[in-house]
Amino acid sequence: MSEYDEEPLIDTIDLVILFILAVCSALYFARESLPFGKKQTSTGIGVKPLTDAKNGLPTRKKKNRDFVQRMKEMDKNVIIFYGSQTGTAEDYASRLAKEGTQRFGLRTMTVDVEDCDMTLLDVFPSDCIAFFCMATYGEGEPTDDAIEFWELITSENPELSTGIPVEEKPLQGLRYVVFALGNSTYEIFNAVGRTVDNKLTEFGAQRIGKRGEGDDDGSLEEDFLGWKEDMWKAVCDTMGIDQNTIHASARVPAYKITELNSYEPEKVYYGEHSEQALNGYQTYDAKNPYPAPIQISRELFKIRGRNCVHLEMDISESGMTYQSGDHCAIWPMNPEQDVYRILHVLGLWEKRDTVIMVESTDPSATKKHPFPVPTTYATIFRNYLDIHTTTSRQFIGTLAQYVSTEEARAKLTSLGEDKEAYRVEVADSHLTLGELLEKISPGGKPLDTIPLDLIIESLPRLQLRYYSISSSPKATPNSIHVTATVLSYNPSTASEKTVYGLATNYLLQVHRKLRNIQHPETAPFYLYSGPRNKYHDESNNIIRLALHVRRTNFKLPPNPKTPIVMVGPGTGVAPFRGFVIERTWMRTEGVEVGDTVLFYGCRRRHEDFLYEEEFEEYFKVLGDRGKLITAFSRELEHKVYVQHRLREHKEYIWDLLRNRGGYFYVCGDAKSMARDVNSCLIQIAQECGGMDSGNATNYVKDLRNQNKYQEDVWS
Repeated sequence: MSEYDEEPLIDTIDLVILFILAVCSALYFARESLPFGKKQTSTGIGVKPLTDAKNGLPTRKKKNRDFVQRMKEMDKNVIIFYGSQTGTAEDYASRLAKEGTQRFGLRTMTVDVEDCDMTLLDVFPSDCIAFFCMATYGEGEPTDDAIEFWELITSENPELSTGIPVEEKPLQGLRYVVFALGNSTYEIFNAVGRTVDNKLTEFGAQRIGKRGEGDDDGSLEEDFLGWKEDMWKAVCDTMGIDQNTIHASARVPAYKITELNSYEPEKVYYGEHSEQALNGYQTYDAKNPYPAPIQISRELFKIRGRNCVHLEMDISESGMTYQSGDHCAIWPMNPEQDVYRILHVLGLWEKRDTVIMVESTDPSATKKHPFPVPTTYATIFRNYLDIHTTTSRQFIGTLAQYVSTEEARAKLTSLGEDKEAYRVEVADSHLTLGELLEKISPGGKPLDTIPLDLIIESLPRLQLRYYSISSSPKATPNSIHVTATVLSYNPSTASEKTVYGLATNYLLQVHRKLRNIQHPETAPFYLYSGPRNKYHDESNNIIRLALHVRRTNFKLPPNPKTPIVMVGPGTGVAPFRGFVIERTWMRTEGVEVGDTVLFYGCRRRHEDFLYEEEFEEYFKVLGDRGKLITAFSRELEHKVYVQHRLREHKEYIWDLLRNRGGYFYVCGDAKSMARDVNSCLIQIAQECGGMDSGNATNYVKDLRNQNKYQEDVWS
């Protein structure tokens, strides 16, 4: 073909391209008016988008995140922000709001930081006060609801609403109070509360009183009570309130409780956690857990008297995905013994199935209901309130005014005022509210003079429990595995009593139910059928657990050739089972993997060695790339722990970390083991790297900063 003959073809292609570009441009500018052009908002992990009420499913209303406007509209002079993972910080925020109103006449409101545009702090009213109740999750991480606020204040150049740079102190009009919640067993204690405090001050804000710091490792309640009195004095001074002239106002019920004579049965909540769950909405998250059928359950310990269960849940129809190292959140329920006890002692047993509405009496409340309603008395205590926890000292003191006998009143007053008596009889004995009220009830008569709204206001909400996932999506993408040691013990202050862990015993009893194992008479039992009998299919022997997946940063290196060293005694081995499975799967697929080293410890090989046979097979597949090093603490005259084995292999560990860029992982007890392992690694850096104490400590810190030293630990 000649050069002349080719010209028409080039012109045609140009015209086609120009036409396509013109059509695409027209479609772009007209996209909002086209049926397929409207943006679908992602609502989580699932299979269908939100629709409207015509289809029986809720639409999500946009929340007004302008908290300054809301304060003005509702005439509030104190706002209490909270960042909470398990509900504890939210509970303390509510208590502060209540006390501020009833004792000092402050006009308070509480709000989740997630529901606020925190860039508006630079226009905060100068005659008001902001409280921050901020919990720290894990090793210095913000709670899920505080991530956006955290990213704002810790960013290099925070952008606030007025655009004033932080160097010019844009928060000079903000006066604030901080109560930080954390756990001192973690190396990074109360990092979020402390950082929020420091950043607010750095940006020009003025803190009122001392920063409160609560330690969830046993002293949180006393930390709070010891801090708040001086804090309130400082707040009163700031707000010009004369504490000598004010009088505490009469208690105003926080909630209005109405028994319903007429209702739509299909709209009553029997343990569902959201409207989405009630309507069968198929996007699953923290507000709408997936009822996953248990495929396999088995006991892992080979000794009587101690239990550890392995559960495998089918998520194939959930649309959920997970990664090795993620957490599985499981929603427990209270044991029926506790539910029956508190219903009887409050005089509600005969009305346990009565449908009720519970509504906040505060028109400014961001949450109009404390839990899904309408519901029943029994459901409140079975699924929504944590009646298995110990009762706080402050709440016990408050209860004294609502009992009818002098003897009961004197007992409650004493426990509310005497720290030592409270510690021995309540805290250390793990005395629940139902047990306490049963103990003081005259002749076993119901204490129906205690307002139910006070109990709803004072008890924490029943919270989900997190478990490290012990499987890998490479091998089992449609199945999540969980490994849980069951908690039960006899308190030294009440040796005749057995205290059962709420969630782990729930999992154990579910396992026993599935395997038709006889249930011990004294052990907790549960309503396995769940809401509307959806959780138990007796004909097919299926029980479901309500769960969802929480993403974590506890992850394998991006490059599978990178060496990994894992330290996980006991159930701390759970995520490492997933890691080892994943690397074994890669090896069988022909992928080259780096050294995979697991330090595992337990008491005795033939009693509580978790997944012994499995690990033998996995490490055979890994061959020279795998190494399993064990420590059995009770088999020798002297106790041997994983940190001892680390020292025995110090040159090898040092070579993997220092010379070959390896990653170091720890999972398990934060209070002792994790700290000892950290100290051991510092010693290895000194002995094998020729570093002094300071440089060795900095080296280990640098590993953490580079995300090469990761922890998944608990207290």
